[in-house]
Amino acid sequence: MLEMILDSLRVISIPTKTNFRGINHREVALFQGPVGWAEFSPFLEYDDNECAPWLMCAIEAATVPTPKLLRTSIPVNATLPAVNGESEVIRILNSFPGCQTIKIKVGVNLDEDLARIGMVRNLVPNAKIRIDVNGLWNVNQAHQFLKTCGEIEYVEQPCATIEELRELKKLIDIKIVGDEILRKSADPFAIDLDGAVDALMLKVQPLGGINRALRIAEHHDLPVVVSSALESAVGISYGLKLAAVLPELNFACGLATASLLTTNVAQLPINDGKIEVADVVPEFAALEVDAERYEWWKNRIMRTAELIR
Repeated sequence: MLEMILDSLRVISIPTKTNFRGINHREVALFQGPVGWAEFSPFLEYDDNECAPWLMCAIEAATVPTPKLLRTSIPVNATLPAVNGESEVIRILNSFPGCQTIKIKVGVNLDEDLARIGMVRNLVPNAKIRIDVNGLWNVNQAHQFLKTCGEIEYVEQPCATIEELRELKKLIDIKIVGDEILRKSADPFAIDLDGAVDALMLKVQPLGGINRALRIAEHHDLPVVVSSALESAVGISYGLKLAAVLPELNFACGLATASLLTTNVAQLPINDGKIEVADVVPEFAALEVDAERYEWWKNRIMRTAELIR
């Protein structure tokens, strides 16, 4: 298996349109197997143990046929990073044609966060708004913000721990979606989410692939939203397949984040707020990293592969 990966390994770096969670260039590793191209792209700061499910997913994508697709296109949301100023908000939202659901990154600056939400409401009056906090608030901060931000579809990971989420859930009527509590858990099957969240965020790479993500969703028996981890078009295409095989899909998915990149290895266009499910064949022109970064990723893959034997 490792020989297959290394024989076709390509590593690329794609600039982002704006700073996104501290990232200005997204590095990803791509390789080809008998089923198609696959992506391995844990964020640079992740240790080898946290990388393991990402590599499991990539191997699955390259070698295991996808389960039967139940839909051919996936409704997607726009994703608005923590940018400020109306012109910048407009520039980002224009990258998501037809999207009527908008996820807004918040959590660092209360006034700027509220202003960003207000701008979106003025610019897209009929949009569904969801906010993503990445676990940055304590219970009181979350409660106070949610009392002042107006109507939203849901709040994603407002607090870091399950205990905090349970406490917050008793105080609010807004739906809570769990992300980090699931994908950063040592065992996502073992955690008890009862009374903590109303829905789960499924990200195909951090959860170890389509088949494992489906088992996790079935185990917790909660509604799900499928989202990305700022992947290239190769990784996004596999996330789209996860969304396409779910028995139920009740939310627009966060799978349009390629719009936050300046270029890509393939095109997955948004049409009227939806993206078609499709295989992609990457083109690497001018995106490949230098020899030093290639060796860094090669060594990372070799170390991670030892953990999943």
